[in-house]
Amino acid sequence: MTLTIASGKGGTGKTTFSVNLAWALARREETKPEAERREIRLLDCDVEEPNDHLFVNPTFTERESVEVLKPAWDATHCTACGQCAEACHYNAIAVVNKQVLIFNDLCHSCGACAFVCPVKAISEKTTKIGTVEAAPDHAPFFFAHGLLDIGEALAPKVVEAVKRRIKPEAVNILDASPGTACPVVKAVEGSDAVLLVTEPTPFGLNDLKLAVGLTLKLRVPTGIVVNRSDGEDRIIADYVESIGIPIAGRIPFKREYAEAYASGAILAERFPELRDNLLAIVDNLATACPPAPSEEVFALESGAHPPFAKGTAERYREVTVISGKGGTGKTTVVGSLAVLNGDQVLADNDVDAADLHLLLTPRVLEGHDFVGGSKCTIRSAECFSCGRCADACHFGAIHMDGPANDLVGMTYRIDPLVCEGCGLCPRVCPVKAIASEPNVTGRWYRSATDHGPMLHAKLGLAEENSGRLVAKVRQAAADEARALGRDRILGDGPPGTGCPVIASVSGCDLVLMVTEPTVSGVHDLERVLQLVAHFGVPAAIVINKADLNAEQAARIESLAAARGATILGRIPFDRTVNDALMAGKTVVDFGDSPARTAILEIHRSLQQRIESLS
Repeated sequence: MTLTIASGKGGTGKTTFSVNLAWALARREETKPEAERREIRLLDCDVEEPNDHLFVNPTFTERESVEVLKPAWDATHCTACGQCAEACHYNAIAVVNKQVLIFNDLCHSCGACAFVCPVKAISEKTTKIGTVEAAPDHAPFFFAHGLLDIGEALAPKVVEAVKRRIKPEAVNILDASPGTACPVVKAVEGSDAVLLVTEPTPFGLNDLKLAVGLTLKLRVPTGIVVNRSDGEDRIIADYVESIGIPIAGRIPFKREYAEAYASGAILAERFPELRDNLLAIVDNLATACPPAPSEEVFALESGAHPPFAKGTAERYREVTVISGKGGTGKTTVVGSLAVLNGDQVLADNDVDAADLHLLLTPRVLEGHDFVGGSKCTIRSAECFSCGRCADACHFGAIHMDGPANDLVGMTYRIDPLVCEGCGLCPRVCPVKAIASEPNVTGRWYRSATDHGPMLHAKLGLAEENSGRLVAKVRQAAADEARALGRDRILGDGPPGTGCPVIASVSGCDLVLMVTEPTVSGVHDLERVLQLVAHFGVPAAIVINKADLNAEQAARIESLAAARGATILGRIPFDRTVNDALMAGKTVVDFGDSPARTAILEIHRSLQQRIESLS
């Protein structure tokens, strides 16, 4: 059995569920006669921010480098014709003053540039992008995880390498990354079942809808686990009942669970009732695979909107708020800062799980399709099965298709869920049997809020090129800021360290990181600090739920000092924050609370930090 644990957003408890489920199952197997035992395998496929090892504490004895082919330029042969840049669908190549510039951070290793170069001045070189580590002798279960190198964009390749540790006769538990983009697709595909971990909040529901759309599009039986449950969870229960997916289990909200998690404990070992709950969820695994519901879209506001007031600023500062992991309160902080800032331009760069609209209720003024590459199809009547397209494809997206007993009639087919739209296969086909047309991978919007214009987007389910869509949102926000004379862009970035995060932070004036004092929060903060340093962007930090674990909070402060990052403020653990989210309001709009007081001080500190950049 292969069971994937996923979520539409980070911070729902996906990692906690995965680790503790593996532990509970493995300990139960130990009580069985040896001949009846099943091997339990936990594979952490959240390769941008793997956290499972922080709780498992494995001793890794096997390591494997994950490598891909990336372009290398030979200046002695180059004629600066520009065909390589023209062929690249990821904006990873530019020709400037007869020099070919290759942006490794954007390269998707498709091979198109090397193929089109008429003088073979570009070749493909093996390049390391990540590592898979395994602990086969770990007790009580086998453990492996992948780690994408900082600044690399090809997370699916590392996920694929981790999945090679799946053992068909074992119980394989895969911890997927949050969101609905290509790394999640790679983790979910081929699974026997998926459990989506969510929480009973408007944010949880919004992102659950995205995750459900993805798993049902992939035709994988799906069940729901409600974490931090109040026992009723009507906001979740009503939705899943309407689409025909069962709730497989509930985990109650308890502060003692959160405190144990913050210290890196195995909750199922410390709390027997939680262990029994997890075992019951799997023993009575409730999943279904109804047709995927229609994707929700933003409706355009009818009637003309008054023009935005113009400012006098000659330039703007761009502040992007990110987090190494989801669920740290990033969007909550952005929403409150937006209210306090007044006139600005807002940009929601979290394009595959956007949430900022839930707090700021934008009125959509414009909606535009986003073309994120090519959509290629093979015309079977014209294909004579030479296989050159399949051999050339760097993503394994092209396979033989047709009746198994009709080898003559079989032709090649492109799997749209694996294809990354690089456009190489039409160039390779000797008989021009592959059609290529622009692929609409999402939509971007220009909207109005009470706190300024807002640019945001929605990536299509299972689509690629989220980094390019992020870049489009940022460019539209920059155009808006210049046109209106606004002095600030406030961006809400995605979690992790992969392609969309790279597209969010490169070129910003300041990155504000929201973290929490847990072992996973500290681990992920360290990786995202490395990423920001890689791009040379100044960094500041907000510690959310700062009083949850004093030891981990002190580690964050030490880490910030070592990396030259400013601690702007600390927000206490405050149930009012959850109450505000349930009401669809920002913390500063909801009323007086300890969290509100802390955010007001953070806003003042942020103003001073931005002024110091001048």
